[in-house]
Amino acid sequence: MFERLREDVKSVFHRDPAARNTFEVLTNYPGLHALLFHRFSHWLWNLGLKWLARTISTLARWFTGIEIHPGATIGRRFFIDHGMGVVIGETTVIGDDVTLYQGVTLGGTSWNKGKRHPTIGDGVVVGAGAKILGPFEVGPGAKIGSNSVVTKAVPAGATVVGIPGRVIVKRHSDDDVRRKEMEERMGFDAYGVTEEMPDPVARAMRSLLDHMHAVDDRIENMCKALRKVNSEYQNGELPPLHEEDFDCVRDEADNEGRG
Repeated sequence: MFERLREDVKSVFHRDPAARNTFEVLTNYPGLHALLFHRFSHWLWNLGLKWLARTISTLARWFTGIEIHPGATIGRRFFIDHGMGVVIGETTVIGDDVTLYQGVTLGGTSWNKGKRHPTIGDGVVVGAGAKILGPFEVGPGAKIGSNSVVTKAVPAGATVVGIPGRVIVKRHSDDDVRRKEMEERMGFDAYGVTEEMPDPVARAMRSLLDHMHAVDDRIENMCKALRKVNSEYQNGELPPLHEEDFDCVRDEADNEGRG
């Protein structure tokens, strides 16, 4: 028992930089308190003492603001950060090294008996306010964005955002290759201009790169046509793009990343 407690305390230090010492974690982390209450109530539940188990879980909710049904199965090194408003249903199964933030609901969508709550794989991170509803699996290593509503299975390692939750997939296309070529020609990396980035600045820069590449192609075609009309036509060199001209863009991106 004490070995599991030490393991739980270590997991808090690994995932919360605000944790300063063991005494503080043991006395001021409601997520840890709720987990300890749940282990006791889950033991009682498995012994058949259903009412007593439910009573313990209700007391835990009063003290911590976290409601975990005693029938839920929870793995090792489970961590609830802040925790207020977290609800975990009866048939939920949670793997090892899972992290939940405040306001998360692992709930069901049916009043029928049987499995009606999600199964959360190892290493899953669920952002604040997210709702995972239904008897499906969230694959190991997946990340659920804050305030997302997930109602269908999530592949391992995927990231889900939005309402309803949608899996963000990196699509490799010819456009990606052209953007990379343009970035290299300009001498800088347009920080994170990828399809899966929800940042509006990143989307705007990606659109500018696409437009610049289209203009570049059109000018090249016009030059080819002019050479066919006049063999003496010479292409003029475009002014070079210097890497130092984009230092301000990189500095701004670095500052946003640190913020």
